[in-house]
Amino acid sequence: MPFPHTPQDGVKDGSSPALVQVAEVTKHGQHAQDDHGTDSFASDSAFLATLGYKQEFKRAFRPIEVFGLSFSIIGILPSIASVIVFAIPYGGPVALVWGWAVCMFFIMFIAMALAELGSAAPTSGGLYYWTWHYSSLRWRKLLSWLVGYSNSMGLISGVASVDWGCAVQLMAAVSIGTNQRFVPTTAQTFAVYTAILVCQAMMTSLATSVVARLQGVFVVLNILLCLAVIIAVPAATPAKFKNTASYAFGGFANFYGWPNGFAFVLSFLAPMWTVGGFDAPVHISEEASNARTVVPWAIVSSVAIAGLLGWVINVVIAFYMGTDLEGIMANPIGQPMATILFNSLGRNGTLAVWSVVALVQFMMGSSSLTTASRQMFAFARDGGMPFSRTIYHVNTRTRTPVNAVWASALVALVLGLLAFGGPAANSAIFSLSIAGQNMAFSIPILCRFLGGRAWAPGPFRLGRFSLPVALIAVVWMVFSTTITAFPSAPAPDASAMNYEVVVFGAWLALCLGYFYVPVYGGVHWFNGPVRTIDGADPARSRRLSPSSRDPLDEDVASGHGGERKESPSLDEKQGV
Repeated sequence: MPFPHTPQDGVKDGSSPALVQVAEVTKHGQHAQDDHGTDSFASDSAFLATLGYKQEFKRAFRPIEVFGLSFSIIGILPSIASVIVFAIPYGGPVALVWGWAVCMFFIMFIAMALAELGSAAPTSGGLYYWTWHYSSLRWRKLLSWLVGYSNSMGLISGVASVDWGCAVQLMAAVSIGTNQRFVPTTAQTFAVYTAILVCQAMMTSLATSVVARLQGVFVVLNILLCLAVIIAVPAATPAKFKNTASYAFGGFANFYGWPNGFAFVLSFLAPMWTVGGFDAPVHISEEASNARTVVPWAIVSSVAIAGLLGWVINVVIAFYMGTDLEGIMANPIGQPMATILFNSLGRNGTLAVWSVVALVQFMMGSSSLTTASRQMFAFARDGGMPFSRTIYHVNTRTRTPVNAVWASALVALVLGLLAFGGPAANSAIFSLSIAGQNMAFSIPILCRFLGGRAWAPGPFRLGRFSLPVALIAVVWMVFSTTITAFPSAPAPDASAMNYEVVVFGAWLALCLGYFYVPVYGGVHWFNGPVRTIDGADPARSRRLSPSSRDPLDEDVASGHGGERKESPSLDEKQGV
């Protein structure tokens, strides 16, 4: 994506957002500076201008904090605690140790493919922006629309699943504290879940610099928690719960009647959900310094470090959880990981560790909400969301998208109502985040190679390995999305059915219906990324001037990505 630097020419008619001149970023030849007194702010803002967007956020995220956002969303130990219920019944120790290793090998391919895209075009919209820019003209409008909504849905359902896990963990702590006399109801857990969401929305609405500094705290707490468990559990576990190496690395359990090989495959849901949301650095790239380098390395390093730490933790669990796996799953505490810690550390030790686990899980949810809000803000900036004019707003005091934060929290609250549908519907929340994420990841990766558009890599590049890495990543995502749709056991009844297909299918149907609805559908007014560098308000009006068109559009006479029409936005039609 080379761009000319001809300040005297300004912006020429017929240029795409990717060709906007750098000269528009600064005024009177002055260079803006970031918090560290360098001109990286100006250079980052200049490159953002070549993507068509003006600088609206404060670039307060340092490299370690960009890494910290992704790493805290992964949240190794709390995430393992939330989804160990999907590993123990489908392989036991083998699933914990080798299922994790297999998944991490393939997840690294996804991370590398996304990192290369993030280095080429770091913007808060990320995935749907890349889809529009690299896909064929015929299909880019529809594909960008689907990716924008799938990414939003995947991120917000990630918030819902993380916070529901946090609520369950808090209830487990109460159960431990009362010697298992307290058994929480779904309504009680939902009330805690609601309180968690409200607190996180308030925290995420704080100033950008505060949100950024918190990521450093989250990193330290995450690593200290992991090290504490890795050291304390082997030291404190009674002999009766210690397992041999042959059991830890080769013991197999199958609770639900699937063939052993397929049961092992179903255990992949645990690591796939745990190591997810690592596109977070992309979504805060407009708040980071040296984004083209920092964003890709934050993605790759967070996945690699999380994968290694997670594997070590799983090995420790396999060695020190005992062999009564059914007892762990059926314990009145209601949380298998809490039961394992209770058996090893006792009541007081477990409460001490578990309080930190719940705190880190809360931080995961806060970081997840930060990421989801930036995606929602970016999509609203390009007019893709209902009520875009309201959502596309940066608070002048905090320099954060406060409206997008609360809108994301509200959608997550609605998703949490699925928990009243029972365990199967609750599992759909976890599966939904994986399905939405995989769809949003796969399409831009494929479009880069199949769309026939020019490619100019950023500082992070894979060279000749780009295509094989992308192919392996996409094949894995198709495979992993498929297996998450299976029920927990063969021949399920209605209560045990996996409703991911229903929920995800309904979401896609809603997206497509919203796109194609006569007169008001996105097909009539959604036109992909819109330039804001010239001061336009894309959320208020989607009418396109010649200078905001991609010149390649002129070659297309019809189709989904054909020549854009000067149509009013949905907000205008609704009078919003």
